Parts: sequence; structure tokens; C-alpha cells
Amino acid sequence: MKIKGIDRDCLETIKEGAKAMHPREFLALLSVGDDKTIISEIVMLPQMTYGKRHATFNIYMAPIDFSIVGTVHSHPSGVPLPSEEDLITFSKNGVIHIIIAYPYDDKSWRAYDFNGNKVDLKIIE
Repeated sequence: MKIKGIDRDCLETIKEGAKAMHPREFLALLSVGDDKTIISEIVMLPQMTYGKRHATFNIYMAPIDFSIVGTVHSHPSGVPLPSEEDLITFSKNGVIHIIIAYPYDDKSWRAYDFNGNKVDLKIIE
């Protein structure tokens, strides 16, 4: 599955969620729309845990939904690079993953594939 971009409104929701959770990490799942190539929604799960250096979810709480393609989480530290724990999560939970770092703006996020390789995603206005 090739993800081409992220919808502007979805990115704005991610930015606002990360700001609201600061200094704790924000975490959600990413979902594509009907065309299957543009991330258009986030999915929040019950029992998510948000801490200053971690955020976790129980994958068994996720709905059976083939539009879910990956994860997004914040790094309050300001560094949008994946940690070892992030790479483990990436490898198990979808094809695309976003890290948004403080100050949670258009320049502070990065997308990665399931192996932790940087991916270029367009913002779809």
C-alpha cells in the first residue's frame, strides 16, 4: 500500500492533540479515506496510556478496520526521530508512522515506514 499524503485537516488535528497532551506524549492510529492513499483521520483507542516519555495502546482494543494504516505519536523533547521502542511499534502496526515533535508545527513532523526509513508525505490541502 502506497500512502501519498496526509489531509491538512487531519494534520491540524494531530498538531492540536499533541499540543493538548504536552508535556505528555500524544498517540493515535492513522486511517486512510476511500481512495486508500491519503491519511484522513486519526483513531483513538480506549485504554491508551500517555506519559512524559512514552505512550502505549492495547492493539486488541482496535476495531477490525482495514483503513487503519499506522500510528502517530508526539515527542515532547522536540526530536522527531524514532527510538528503539518506536521501531518495534512501527514493525508491528502498519505501513506508515508519524512522529510530531515540539513545537508541533508543519516543520516538526516526520513520516516513517514500518522499518523506520523516512518517507516523504505531501500535505493535501
